[in-house]
Amino acid sequence: VLIPESYVPDLHLRLSLYRRLAALSDAKEIDAFGAELIDRFGPIPDEVEHLLKIMFIKGLCRIANVEKVDAGPKGVVLTFRNKAFPNPTALVRYIGEQGSLAKLKPDQRLVILRDWPVAEKRLKGSAIILSQLARLARENEKAA
Repeated sequence: VLIPESYVPDLHLRLSLYRRLAALSDAKEIDAFGAELIDRFGPIPDEVEHLLKIMFIKGLCRIANVEKVDAGPKGVVLTFRNKAFPNPTALVRYIGEQGSLAKLKPDQRLVILRDWPVAEKRLKGSAIILSQLARLARENEKAA
């Protein structure tokens, strides 16, 4: 998860790109940044593609108040900042819709079971789940 030296040889430029990427907050900005990289440096290598996906996931985490994401071959464990989700009622509904594949632990960590044998599936699956949770969190904002 980096910008390889072979893709952007100049260290100062790579650092500048990292700083710009860290400031991006939504999918449109990240997509535009990716398009700019393609225009300037050519096709995006896998490492950069993964970096962009992780930045997208980090943005979703901010919206859903997720402090930590532990994704593995059997699913994901999400830890909420201050043990709180912005829209508890919607979270309970979401967990109910997942059936036995999701549960909220006593320490307020959300466990979602999935079959993700490879890292690419973990990234994609985590992004999908966090997109759903971000949408639920935003429902609370709209209602307020």
